[in-house]
Amino acid sequence: MEELYFTADVPGLRIDKFLSNAVPDISRSYIQKLIDGGSVTVNGNNIKSNYKANSGDQIIVCLPEPEPLDILPEDIPLDILYEDSDILVVNKPKGMVVHPSSGHYSGTLVNAVMFHCRENLSGINGVLRPGIVHRIDKDTTGSLLICKNDASHRELAEQLKKHDITRKYHAIVHGNLKQDMGTIDAPIGRHPADRKKMSVHAPHGRSAVTHYKVLERFGGFTYVECELETGRTHQIRVHMASIRHPILGDSVYGPAKCPFKLEGQTLHAKVLGIRHPSTDEYMEFDAPLPEYFSKLLNKLR
Repeated sequence: MEELYFTADVPGLRIDKFLSNAVPDISRSYIQKLIDGGSVTVNGNNIKSNYKANSGDQIIVCLPEPEPLDILPEDIPLDILYEDSDILVVNKPKGMVVHPSSGHYSGTLVNAVMFHCRENLSGINGVLRPGIVHRIDKDTTGSLLICKNDASHRELAEQLKKHDITRKYHAIVHGNLKQDMGTIDAPIGRHPADRKKMSVHAPHGRSAVTHYKVLERFGGFTYVECELETGRTHQIRVHMASIRHPILGDSVYGPAKCPFKLEGQTLHAKVLGIRHPSTDEYMEFDAPLPEYFSKLLNKLR
């Protein structure tokens, strides 16, 4: 069993939120399960998820050993951008869920990676997310990083926490962006009315920053590059919608009807840059645009 130690420095913040900020590679729902199971103590005492931290609180998180995986490896082809003994970088296709969840226990990227990597995957993120440091939406394509061991996972999770990982997305948005570049700095949290959505108007939202620049304009649409400074759920989709330029094909945050047959948003994780967890060498991976995206760009041109 691994133990993590923290000292609270933000008074009044819920303990589950404090820990989700402190350990970004562990989901808040998993943290709440650890708290409910007595695996989190504050000053030596068990607490509840709604406990509000005081400055100087000594927090210990006991991470249980990874449970035997019930998720089965599946021989699903992977578009591999890079691989060595520590990491795997893949170009995720559209329509593929990253990790198993309710209703999606097969056909996920995790199923494919388990088959490809065999036993060589980190176990830090639990039985349903082996090797997963970050994720992208089902209908978002592009670069995704997988860790093959716990040491690499910890190092890259720390880079992610410190915003040291380069993540550049390409997207087509509705409307004509007038500024050639800009920054959207707006906290994101769960939508106050629709719990399946995120919103910049949510109470107690987490800091979220997206930088964008225009690549091409097509009259009614704009081709942009969005660089993440933070990595909140649906961040680019929510931020672009908040400035009235939602992602083309995004029926959740944009218009219900799309003028093109896309079956999902035009959002692609193109560039991923990291410092290698073993060599500290900066490495950058560029996932080519999927065919449907390139064809649409040519059509708009």
